[in-house]
Amino acid sequence: MLRYKKTVEIEAVQSTGTPESAREIIEWGKIDGKTNIVTDYDGRRHGYLVTILFVEGNVAHPNDWIIKGINGEFYPCKPDIFENTYEPVGG
Repeated sequence: MLRYKKTVEIEAVQSTGTPESAREIIEWGKIDGKTNIVTDYDGRRHGYLVTILFVEGNVAHPNDWIIKGINGEFYPCKPDIFENTYEPVGG
């Protein structure tokens, strides 16, 4: 049986690998005042990695998009996949 994917609006923030970006993502990821996203500094890559809780320990690297799913879950998305899959609302 063929099916199509439903159209849904999502919230997303792009990680730039900077401390400022990490702080922005942490604030954005709060649900009911609880922090659901943590960050770690990765000296090998010289950037901040964003570790997303609740989704099998996924990690977002600099330039990845962090997507908030329809059930409040968070997951990373590579920039090329994000650009090919999503477009701005109203545009």
